Amino acid sequence: MQGREFAWTAADFDRVQSLIYKRAGISLHDGKHAMVYSRLSRRLRDTGYHSFSDYLSWLEAAEGPEWQEFINALTTNLTSFFREQHHFEIFANFLRERSATTSCSVWCSAASTGEEPYSIVMTALETLGERANFKLTASDIDSKVLETAANGVYRMDALRGLDGERIRRYFLRGTGRNDGMARVKPEVRQHVDFMMVNLIRNDWPFREAFDAVFCRNVMIYFDALTQRQVLERIHGVMKPGSFLFVGHAENFSDSKDLFLLRGKTVYERR
Repeated sequence: MQGREFAWTAADFDRVQSLIYKRAGISLHDGKHAMVYSRLSRRLRDTGYHSFSDYLSWLEAAEGPEWQEFINALTTNLTSFFREQHHFEIFANFLRERSATTSCSVWCSAASTGEEPYSIVMTALETLGERANFKLTASDIDSKVLETAANGVYRMDALRGLDGERIRRYFLRGTGRNDGMARVKPEVRQHVDFMMVNLIRNDWPFREAFDAVFCRNVMIYFDALTQRQVLERIHGVMKPGSFLFVGHAENFSDSKDLFLLRGKTVYERR
């Protein structure tokens, strides 16, 4: 294509497809040429390479920090507080049915910039009370968004989906140079452990099974084989009867040996 800063060929795209599939399980379809070119062009500028071929050859030559930058560049992060509200209503009911003294452990496997895990914690606090025996593990494959999530600082316009009471209860408004910003309160943040987890690797660090797992809008980037492998691993870190929350475009009715549908995009672990 005329006017591009770097030469871009079908062979370059094929290499990127193969590398991101091996590293993150992401299946890039052929309509993603423009997106891949745009995002990886920044990596060429930052690393000083003048061709995709040279950059990818350098990347493949050794294990190094650029692999994480490569993955970060090609992951998509679209999120908001209380996105897919019905999930949080079902999750609240799930919590109410448990004994008030029973501990609850939840995994949010695609934390992105933090809106989803903090929505989960807010739901737990509102349902179980401030002394809730509740812990959330929030993970992502993208190191940059995970850092944002751990910091818990947002522009006020990112909170526009929250009512005033929730903002007052769970956030500290910035003043002076931080005017227009808000930080998640420590009493919310203390319930969350943030960590890097690659869903397609078999080195998950979990030692105890979860009572619920949120894995929303992740599987749409995997092919059928990878989806099944990840579902089997998720099944293996969940307690019998625990709930799996998935994205609005995800359907795992062909994995009835693992999960039973219990609501709109909500499954129970068999």
